[in-house]
Amino acid sequence: MKILFMGDLHGSAPRTRQLLDVAEKHHVDMIALLGDILYHGPRNPMTEGYDPKSTAQMLNQWKHRIVAVRGNCDGEVDQTLLEFPMRSDFAWLVVEGKRIFLTHGHLWNPESLPPLVPGDVFAYGHVHYPSARMENGIHIWNPGCPCLPKDGSVAGYGMYENGQFRAVDMEGETIMEDCLFPSSMNERKSA
Repeated sequence: MKILFMGDLHGSAPRTRQLLDVAEKHHVDMIALLGDILYHGPRNPMTEGYDPKSTAQMLNQWKHRIVAVRGNCDGEVDQTLLEFPMRSDFAWLVVEGKRIFLTHGHLWNPESLPPLVPGDVFAYGHVHYPSARMENGIHIWNPGCPCLPKDGSVAGYGMYENGQFRAVDMEGETIMEDCLFPSSMNERKSA
């Protein structure tokens, strides 16, 4: 299973096109949209190539593979342009036996986690910089932001494949990674 994680597109049509090209190139099974899809928000500058309508049209072409959650900049009106549900504050995925909690990060975040158990994954956006760490047995992932990176980070996205989450820059280079299945990964490497 390959999953492309995107957070905080903020209506950037060029970055959306670039990420959907990544999805096509890597034959992803699913796209996890972590909120702030169309609107740039009142505290952010307008993104390069800001075009919510074109962004929505491109994403709609992938509607059967998208699981999306609402961000703090997403409004009810955004749903009128998008042909996939995006108004929930969270969604659950179960991938290869692991539970992945998807959210934007403005309600649930690493300082205010939902009820999770060791081995679960918490995936969020909102902060515009990537992270991959484990706390109390819970994997905490953030793919970063493809168009408005913050705190000195680079623009990027996340990719899950073969039990491994990678935060990736827009040139395709891995920034950081977290392995969900370390023993099986080691077995694969030695085989």
